[in-house]
Amino acid sequence: MSDFDLVEYQNRLSLAQKAMHENNLDALVFCTEAEVRYFTGFRTLFWQSPTRPWFLVLPQKGEPVAVIPAIGADLMQKTWVKDIRTWSSPHPTDDGISLLAKALEDYSRIGWPMGPETSLRLPVRDFDALRSSCGAEFIDCTDLLKTLRMVKSEAELKIIKSICDIGSSAFARAGELFSSGQALDDVFRQFKIALLQEGAEDVPYLVGAAGQGGYSDVISPPSQTPLRDGDVLMLDTGSTLKGYFCDFDRNFAISHADDAAKRGYEKLWQATEVGLKHARSGTRCSDLFNAMHETMGGGSSDVGRYGHGLGMQLTEWPSIYAHDHTVLKPGMVMTLEPSMEISPGKIMVHEENILITEDAPVLLTQRVAPELPII
Repeated sequence: MSDFDLVEYQNRLSLAQKAMHENNLDALVFCTEAEVRYFTGFRTLFWQSPTRPWFLVLPQKGEPVAVIPAIGADLMQKTWVKDIRTWSSPHPTDDGISLLAKALEDYSRIGWPMGPETSLRLPVRDFDALRSSCGAEFIDCTDLLKTLRMVKSEAELKIIKSICDIGSSAFARAGELFSSGQALDDVFRQFKIALLQEGAEDVPYLVGAAGQGGYSDVISPPSQTPLRDGDVLMLDTGSTLKGYFCDFDRNFAISHADDAAKRGYEKLWQATEVGLKHARSGTRCSDLFNAMHETMGGGSSDVGRYGHGLGMQLTEWPSIYAHDHTVLKPGMVMTLEPSMEISPGKIMVHEENILITEDAPVLLTQRVAPELPII
């Protein structure tokens, strides 16, 4: 079982070990799905269960060590990892902690992600017990991890491009899928089916909204409220292929659109155009945010950001917002996602997926027309 050739994982380990050497770290430890999968190829939906912890140790020299519940041994053996240490889990008093401590006993400086957009995924008391028993210094390696994962390989980019094509093909079918009088929950259902028909392996994320002249909320589950003439419908999908996401939305007016919705759509389209012009290698995310924000009139923004990284997770580092000074580099996959209030209590969001290159960015999603589409 592998989504990539062996050399892909060997290169990832080699880059991680080089970074460990530069940062004087003896090992890295990961316990979250994306990181374990990134370095091993271990892909399973079993992460949906919070019952069991999972650990991966990357030494500065040598091969990865998987310290995992016995239930995952067979699948891990199908990856390139050879050193697999298991225990019977869940365990009431020692859920893998002593086994992990044993694997770490020769290391004095251990990197563990502790910064923004990371999570522990094991009981805090177990983490405290691990640090006490190891006697090692645990050091935040978030920046190191970000540097490794933000720039995608050619193999990753091939998958991301494919899932973006799939999402674009499903959105192109909007005219045959959606109609006035159709319940919003059925809109969601039909669009999920279309995504799967077009080739998505899964649709773990689909949100959206519909309302007269715009919408006020973009994260709630769909209701049974029927679409009405004059509604603006927005769907935002994070569909996956081999564990990699697309993440973009589309807006549609049902039968007709009012002037505020048309103007808001056009303004967001223009903001995205500005984003495409400024999203160059060497540009800081904060500068990209400011360029898009000024196009929409400046002032305060409640949104926080106008896009983010994309890949193995629906949202990844970095963020396009005023306080993220990450420099864009070739190989980064980003979303451009401006949003604004188009009338009192009504908002609109627009999103595209792009690849940063040495020159102009490459659109991974099929660019929409500059006028609000009518169904």
